[in-house]
Amino acid sequence: MDDRHRGREASSPYPISRLAPAFQMEDLAARVESSNAVVNAVTTRRLELIAEQMRALRAQAETVLREAERDLRLNAARCAFRRKPGEVYHLYRDQHGELLFSMLSPTEWGARAPASFEGSYRLEADQSWTPQD
Repeated sequence: MDDRHRGREASSPYPISRLAPAFQMEDLAARVESSNAVVNAVTTRRLELIAEQMRALRAQAETVLREAERDLRLNAARCAFRRKPGEVYHLYRDQHGELLFSMLSPTEWGARAPASFEGSYRLEADQSWTPQD
C-alpha cells in the first residue's frame, strides 16, 4: 500500500465525485450505436459526393472526346486554301459525302453553293474548331 493513502481499501486515493451519474451498460451500448450511425452517415455522404464528382468528370470526358472527334473530322476536311487561326470557315458536304471548307458563307454563295451547308467554324490556335451559331 502507498504511504500517501491512509484510507480504507474501498476508498480511492484520487478525487472522485459520487454525484456523477453511474455508467450503465445500456448507456454505453447506446452511445456506441449512436456513434456508429454518425460515422456511417458521414461515410455514406462522402462516398455519394465522390460518386457525383465521378459522374461529372465522366460527362466532361465524354464532351472532350466528342469535341476531339469533331476536330479530327474537320481537320481532315478538304480545303483549297491555307487555314489561319482566328478565321471563320464554312463547311459544306458535296454530292459524294465529302466535307470541304470554303471561305464563302451560304449567303455569299447564294444559289451557286457548291454543296449542302453543314455549319460555320472558327479555327483556334490549338487547331480545334469552335462552332459559330
